[in-house]
Amino acid sequence: MHAGRVVISLSVLASESVSRKGLPANQLAAARAREFVCAALHGWTAPLANGHEGEGGASAAGAAPAVRATPAPAQIPEELVDDAVLLVSELVTNAVMYAGTDIDVVCRLERNPATRAGIVVEVADHHPSREVRGGVTRHGEPGYGLQLVSALSESWGVTYRRAEKRVWFRLEASEGDTLEADSASSEPGSTETGSDARSRDTEASIHPVHDRGHAAEWVDRGGPSFLAETSELLAGQLDEAMVTALAAQLLVPRLADWCGIWLGTPGSGLQLSRVWHADEQRISPLREELERIPPPAAVRTGGTPWPWPESAGCDQAGGSAFAFPLEGPNIDQGVLLLGRAGQPQMTDTVVRMVQDVARRVAQAVFTARQYTRQRTISAVLQRRQLPATLASIAGVDTAIVYEPHGEGQTVGGDFYDIFPMGKSRWCFLLGDVQGKDPEAMSITGLARHLVRLLAREGHGVESVLGRLNVAMAEESAEAFTLGGEQTGPRFLSLLYGELTVSPEMAGARCTVASAGHPPPLHLFADGKVEPASEPQMLLGIDEGAEFQAGTFNLAPGETLLCVTDGVTERRCGNWQLDDSDGLADVLRQGMGLGARALAEHVRRAAHDFGVGPVEDDLSILVLQAVETGSCPRRI
Repeated sequence: MHAGRVVISLSVLASESVSRKGLPANQLAAARAREFVCAALHGWTAPLANGHEGEGGASAAGAAPAVRATPAPAQIPEELVDDAVLLVSELVTNAVMYAGTDIDVVCRLERNPATRAGIVVEVADHHPSREVRGGVTRHGEPGYGLQLVSALSESWGVTYRRAEKRVWFRLEASEGDTLEADSASSEPGSTETGSDARSRDTEASIHPVHDRGHAAEWVDRGGPSFLAETSELLAGQLDEAMVTALAAQLLVPRLADWCGIWLGTPGSGLQLSRVWHADEQRISPLREELERIPPPAAVRTGGTPWPWPESAGCDQAGGSAFAFPLEGPNIDQGVLLLGRAGQPQMTDTVVRMVQDVARRVAQAVFTARQYTRQRTISAVLQRRQLPATLASIAGVDTAIVYEPHGEGQTVGGDFYDIFPMGKSRWCFLLGDVQGKDPEAMSITGLARHLVRLLAREGHGVESVLGRLNVAMAEESAEAFTLGGEQTGPRFLSLLYGELTVSPEMAGARCTVASAGHPPPLHLFADGKVEPASEPQMLLGIDEGAEFQAGTFNLAPGETLLCVTDGVTERRCGNWQLDDSDGLADVLRQGMGLGARALAEHVRRAAHDFGVGPVEDDLSILVLQAVETGSCPRRI
């Protein structure tokens, strides 16, 4: 392997030109990839000295890339070049961070008269087993490539081969744009060499803001589409760190050479959230300097001048920075600082464009913070609905599997509990509230705590169910919405039981009742499976309903399986998992497994039974009597 070896070829066909480059996986890979794409798209090529592709020598040492032949340079819209440079940088960054192998970059210019002209860029690594990722840790600066690719490219995808993984994207010219040959650099009498012209063009594409007129022209021509892309990309982000990361990479290098974004936090003032620079090597020192000298929180006017940080660098004479307020609904969200080399001031057109972007960033930050706040409140409330720990039962191995339905949910309509009642008696329950809305979630907490209270007051299984039924019926009768209209009744299914163990008794004595709940299944040591209770009415329907409990011995080696209807009613076409005693078959197939393994076996069987995602909460409680002297386990 040759570190940093460049393997480049350019084939000139009727419809396309192709360039390739090999890169080592290091901190310079992204910058080298950007340079390579710019060079390829602007014709930065030189004839081969020996007429074939280079495999080392001068190329390996960093000389100019070698090519087979040079077509007439193409007129490529600058916005396509900007997008290609941005996206290849992100894909190479992802490859370096998550694959860590040598990287191959391919840039292809397509000029097909039958279709729109386009640019195709491929980034390949040699670790196909590692998935393609679209983000990094909260502290990482780069790594949001796939979301940018999805937003900016016409099409993109991933190709897996035996020894490599190749991520590609295609950018197309807009209606009316063509990638025709550019003869300006070869006009008779021209005193500018081809390499000088290409160098000038490439510099403008990498740093469009260096030329004040070019920046204003780009804003007039591509501003509306750029704002639309910005809005689309930021609208779907519900994390403020992701919002600032995407905003920084959209602004640099299109409208600035570097940027810093501060966000205001109550009681803490402005906090630096994101720093980005066209030269990645300057990001860390720039961040350190900006953290020492934050902008004032009272920035009210877009384009307010700000002292140029020394760590930002400036190869041209002078450099200037401008601050813009991030003005959100009812409150300022922070400050956006842009730095532009060689620019004493911004044109009104560019100022208006940045102000539009700043408003979109502020709105996205506001939305993300509102979402985070609501999610935090929901998580705090949800944690109250389930027990923090489960009691360990002497002589009984226990396991619980709980999967709430719905993205981001930690608690659904199902609930469970195991708690002690003295030295030799334990209570267990598994329930399901009708619905999955916040009101249903509140009922789960009410029911669980009420069961504990009733049990500790000395009520047995039948009495607990009876009194809980009365409470549920009263709750349904008194339930009103905020608008004053009465809601529908709330029903509750509950499996509730007690276990009694003593040193003189092998196994446990179990009393259990099921109110509208799938009956628990008793697995005997010989493989026989029987329901452990009779089906009875749901709680909350009839205030005067009475409930009956059954009692049996759970001998060592025997198991009691309790599930919610998310397991029994798991569908595959017109069939449900528990049709024809399907759950009993699943339990019998897991005979010999410990409590934890058996719970996982049932969970997997429920998932595998249907072809689509599970559409309800899944809850599985396993109680398994163990031999005297065995250590009980709690899962």
